[in-house]
Amino acid sequence: MNTSNEKGNYLFSKGYTNYVFILLFLLYMFDYIDRVVVTSMFTSIERDMGITHTQSGMLVSAVYWSIVLLTFPVSILVDRWSRRKTIAIMSVLWSLATVLCAFTGTFTQLFLARMLVGVGEAGYAPGGTAMISGMYPADKRAKIMGLWNASIPMGTAIGILLGGIIATYWGWRHAFGLVALPGLVVAVAFFFIKDYKTVDLSYSDASHHKVKMHFKDILKEFLTKPSLIFTYFGMAAVVFVTTSMITWLSSYFEVTRGLAPGKAGTMSSMVMGLAIVGAPVGGYLADRWRKRNVKARLLFPTLTTLLASIFLFIALFFTQGLLQYILFLCFGIFITMFVSAAAAVTQDVIHAGLWAASYAIAVVIQNLLGASMAPIIMGTIYDNYDISTAFKVLPFMLILGSLLFYLGSRHYENDLHKVPDYKIESE
Repeated sequence: MNTSNEKGNYLFSKGYTNYVFILLFLLYMFDYIDRVVVTSMFTSIERDMGITHTQSGMLVSAVYWSIVLLTFPVSILVDRWSRRKTIAIMSVLWSLATVLCAFTGTFTQLFLARMLVGVGEAGYAPGGTAMISGMYPADKRAKIMGLWNASIPMGTAIGILLGGIIATYWGWRHAFGLVALPGLVVAVAFFFIKDYKTVDLSYSDASHHKVKMHFKDILKEFLTKPSLIFTYFGMAAVVFVTTSMITWLSSYFEVTRGLAPGKAGTMSSMVMGLAIVGAPVGGYLADRWRKRNVKARLLFPTLTTLLASIFLFIALFFTQGLLQYILFLCFGIFITMFVSAAAAVTQDVIHAGLWAASYAIAVVIQNLLGASMAPIIMGTIYDNYDISTAFKVLPFMLILGSLLFYLGSRHYENDLHKVPDYKIESE
């Protein structure tokens, strides 16, 4: 594989590249604030609308169902039309949809508004991933992905915290309106940034002639890369757990400790907020290890996901009180260490003209099997048993994810050599 930005070369000046990165970071943070703010307001919404825990879970799943349906079509626009314009339009849409949630009067209206939030967010992760892959050197990919993905726990923590506080003092409707407005400002700024040119979908044949890729060639890019497939499903297993924690951890603390929503939301946000450390540190360590072992971008998620499962298992099965919370905090550090290296793999082993599409497939699988299912499955177990029983499923999902990452690592090096040459140029 030969790339135009493999080692040390930036597409634009380092300063301008970092400016674009900051905008991407802020948009991802606002994406998750708007996505999760509802979770710490479940008690208030359930009381006002008379809905069940399962229906509360559906308010989270609604976003992910929209993402599952639309992320791949939108990623085609990202790859073949414009990353900059698509991302800016999506950001405006999800911000306005979040404001709309404040004006709903029934569960059905709120559910549909939440689906519209997902419509806006559908292609952001693939689009942002593709932009970062093109603008930064490939040897720094996991580190930069880690820094970017730190916006997820930051946005999650802020969303959970603000939702609980605003709902307590002013009501849950105000929370939707207040968290949506900053994203609109950043979205407007994103219309005016520079981007890299759309990468031609071609490859070199055995005679070194440039050949245009057809549908069967594109399909082959994905189906003949076992490391990519195992990574997709490994990510889904971990996302099932992270979404469960984002959705129900506040409720877990409320029920098992008898805490008020604001206090429970604060404790929950601290656990998930520690992923701010995990994501960038994970990317940095994975890239450092990769200098000695090319498989590190999948071996590292294997180890950190297994460690997260151990912390969570001990916390849920053997401890309570302060010791349990300390173990939750340790879990919070390790649970997102997988994301930067795994996200980099979805770009490493695929043609540059399909970067957004590759991450879109990851998003579809992890949202279909993980994020969209987790709130409902957990809510259903909660309704039929109790929330403690629901949470005890989660460590075993992490063990599955760790196994899938390990299986992917056995094929990564071979898949890396299958990637066609590509060249990244500025607009």
